[in-house]
Amino acid sequence: MSELNPIESEFATSEDAAAYDAWFRAKVERAMTSDAPSIPHAEVMAMAQDILDKYKPR
Repeated sequence: MSELNPIESEFATSEDAAAYDAWFRAKVERAMTSDAPSIPHAEVMAMAQDILDKYKPR
């Protein structure tokens, strides 16, 4: 197990980084092959703006 420099990586070891990479790639693959309906861009942006507005300093 090789340790990684915290300045260069958020993972403690190269094995942790590889495990995360495999998990993330599988998640992206599932999303890309999903038959679930997509959310229109404008709707996603409106939801994001609602979140930003909620935490906006007054």
